Amino acid sequence: MIIINVKDGESLDKALKRFKKKFEKTGVLRELRSRQAFEKKSVARRTEIKHAIYIQNMNSEGN
Repeated sequence: MIIINVKDGESLDKALKRFKKKFEKTGVLRELRSRQAFEKKSVARRTEIKHAIYIQNMNSEGN
């Protein structure tokens, strides 16, 4: 369970923004979406490899 302490004088919008950021970090929504439809291991592996290649290309362009 995510707990957000609202500080004195803090607007509700800021507290809500902190909650959303914490919730995003937990990855609950991402996992829920991934569980909605079954993905074969070969497809998951292929997607993971494509992502790794993309990240590697991004890192090599920065250097």
